[in-house]
Amino acid sequence: MGEATAPVRVAGEVIPPGQRCRIELPTGVLATGQPLPLPMEVLHGVRPGPRIWISAAIHGDELNGVEIIRKLLSELNPQRLAGTILAVPIVNVQGFLLESRYLPDRRDLNRSFPGSPRGSMASRLAHLFMHEVVRGCHLGIDLHTGADQRTNLPQIRADLSDPETGRLARAFGAPIVLHATLRDGSLRAAATARGTRVLVFEGGEARRFDRSVIEAGVSGILRVLRELGMRAGGPAPRETPSLESRSTSWIRAGRGGLLRLEVEPGDRVEKGRRVGVIRDAFGDKSLQIRTNRAGVVVGLTRSPTVNRGDALIHLASVEEGTVRPAAPPDRDRDMD
Repeated sequence: MGEATAPVRVAGEVIPPGQRCRIELPTGVLATGQPLPLPMEVLHGVRPGPRIWISAAIHGDELNGVEIIRKLLSELNPQRLAGTILAVPIVNVQGFLLESRYLPDRRDLNRSFPGSPRGSMASRLAHLFMHEVVRGCHLGIDLHTGADQRTNLPQIRADLSDPETGRLARAFGAPIVLHATLRDGSLRAAATARGTRVLVFEGGEARRFDRSVIEAGVSGILRVLRELGMRAGGPAPRETPSLESRSTSWIRAGRGGLLRLEVEPGDRVEKGRRVGVIRDAFGDKSLQIRTNRAGVVVGLTRSPTVNRGDALIHLASVEEGTVRPAAPPDRDRDMD
């Protein structure tokens, strides 16, 4: 890839090699009459290479990805880049302003792809993103956090049955890689249907910045850029390979009450281990929470109040021998 590259056209703008350009995609007009743009930054390298997109805040209250993209852009120089990067830090601008997962019409943008130019607000925004961002890209990296009052261990979700996707997922270097099937209406499903590979990064919780998650996201994306030949140098590969899981399940509340968990994301648990307790407000009635399988905690609720059936702990099964058992956490706990 030593030859020079040609200018690239994105959303009607022509970006010369070695340049970066800020673009505002028109998404509509607010009730006040003010336009509401979708901001994007394009970095076009001096050498030919892949075209990829990196996006965050499809759910407007998921903030870690916004900071990941900000830090990433500060480290990238198109003069030392091969290929093209389209960075969209806030896809759901209205949800971001409202600190809401959803758009104002209460639709989930990540269940509205590929969208339609004549559909709902969510459908129109999804169509715009597919047309102006996803089209022509070889790879997408979509950044997420846990939903409201849930937190996730930094992880990559991807189709590991595809060798190239699996290679890039492992190159990212997250603590764990989950084989994830496609969900109808998601950006990943719509992009995959068009032949674009997608990595979904999950880490942390909504409405919070988590420094360790942000660092993991930035380092992981830089590793993927190096793996693709788009950028030299950067973070070294992880000393230990990412864990891999092809099966996950949730431990759910057997009754309502006040929850006290005894594990954190990343903990290894054995089958039958006590991982928490649910009590009523007086402490007269309690229910111990025990695992029905061994695995790694990849997500959990942060809510102290739960109802029967609520999702409490997300466990990922991994092959035996790939994880060193973690010692039980040294935390103040009530032993029933």
